[in-house]
Amino acid sequence: MKKFITLMMMLMAGMQSANAINVDAFMDKHIAPVSDAIAKIIFFPIHICGSDVPVIIFWILFAGIFFTGFFKGICIWGFKHAVDLIAKPKKTDGGGEVSSFQALATALSGTIGIGSIAGVALSISIGGPGAAFWIFAGALLGMSIKFVEATLAVKYRRFNADGSVSGGPMHYIAHGLTRKNLRWLGQPLSVLFAILCIGGGITGGNMIQINQTAHQLIFITGGEHSIFHGFTWIIGLVAAIIIGLVIVGGIKGIAKVTTILTPTMCALYIISGLIVIFANIKGIPDAVALICKEAFAPTSVAGGVFGIIIIGLRRSVQSNEAGTGAAAIVYAAAQTKEPASQGFVALLETFLTGVLCLFTSLTIVLSGALSTIEPGKISGIELASNAFQSVIPFFPIILSIIAILFAMSTLISWAYYGQKAWTFLFGEGKKRVFTFNIIYCLFIIIGSAMNVESILNITDAMMIAMCVPNVIVLYILCPEVKRELKKYCLEHNIGKWVNPHWFKGVQPVVVTEEK
Repeated sequence: MKKFITLMMMLMAGMQSANAINVDAFMDKHIAPVSDAIAKIIFFPIHICGSDVPVIIFWILFAGIFFTGFFKGICIWGFKHAVDLIAKPKKTDGGGEVSSFQALATALSGTIGIGSIAGVALSISIGGPGAAFWIFAGALLGMSIKFVEATLAVKYRRFNADGSVSGGPMHYIAHGLTRKNLRWLGQPLSVLFAILCIGGGITGGNMIQINQTAHQLIFITGGEHSIFHGFTWIIGLVAAIIIGLVIVGGIKGIAKVTTILTPTMCALYIISGLIVIFANIKGIPDAVALICKEAFAPTSVAGGVFGIIIIGLRRSVQSNEAGTGAAAIVYAAAQTKEPASQGFVALLETFLTGVLCLFTSLTIVLSGALSTIEPGKISGIELASNAFQSVIPFFPIILSIIAILFAMSTLISWAYYGQKAWTFLFGEGKKRVFTFNIIYCLFIIIGSAMNVESILNITDAMMIAMCVPNVIVLYILCPEVKRELKKYCLEHNIGKWVNPHWFKGVQPVVVTEEK
């Protein structure tokens, strides 16, 4: 703790002495070109129907469709059971470090971040109202993917000597494929995933969050006349110190913070949104109709329907992270002995993220804030702020509070994801974790000072790239998940109408509570 604070203070002194060269401009000039180059590689396009479509988008879309069909629409028939698991938790002796709810809250804090506000606003400003439809569609398809990830995470987790848990895609990729005599494939894919997870954490879970928070604070403090204009790194530095002090406590400390932050920030945001929606309640049918129409017949998007699908799915993956495997890292720490139970709980994370994104979209469309954007101009959190401000004059202040809560919660969760990926590569140990924490906090400062378009590109690229090694292994291991699901459904007597052949000739197991 003392070492961390000392290093941050030294960094502050260094930044202050660098004022003369304008740190913000330096970051944007030298780091942005690198992020743009990486994005071009990952989003390599093919030409279809007059549009350049990134190949990787089809990879994620097909995975969502496949797993939804493979598990017979588990996002629908398993939803009630998922709610029951959270509403009526049962004590378990299955090990783990946090409860199922705490794991869900931490995962939600990682997904329901600035991306649910600024990311959605950015997508709508680029692709129009129709982007909202594909963002939500991507969330529905992503629910089944998240189920598979969480189930495998619990099944293949590892208990360390100090009682902590390590799990997630790195482990089920390496150990799951080794059990199938595919070690030659599992080892390199697990290493690749860990590297991409660290990159995704530093960008999507870190830089975009602090960047949009800093911009909102500048917006409410005078814009170009703000005391922070040209010095956004100061905001990043303060955030880096706060995040550093939280993440040194490990997953138990992180879970305690996120279980308070997540419900609070969601409630504050939803209440504010409902005020805007009720103020424009007569326009809801027209807004919904416009979103659906623009989803299939966009009038202002380059690439037409393909263009709007790409924009929506890119934002969907970045917001709910289905397919990236990131949330599986924290689900592995859940206190349960039944892998499938945490898989059901994970369904709620993707669904709630999709609902919140749709909530943001509807608010922006209803308020008419889109008409305030100059043609061709990209707008992020400022667009969302204008939408709410149309009904709540002082909302920019409220949004700043919400943005800070969202950003802080996401920064905290992704620090944990990055830690686990880092220790998978370099081994467990306090010094190794401390090294990662310093690197992570340094990028909070860098992200606060970069251009939003450059961060958006590298964020989408790194997050979506995680899907490549992860989804490959999900296909290979999904029969194991189906066996876990069958066993779980038999023990708890659920899913009869969906999978009657599982129950043919088998008497239901009567589950009784222990006194």
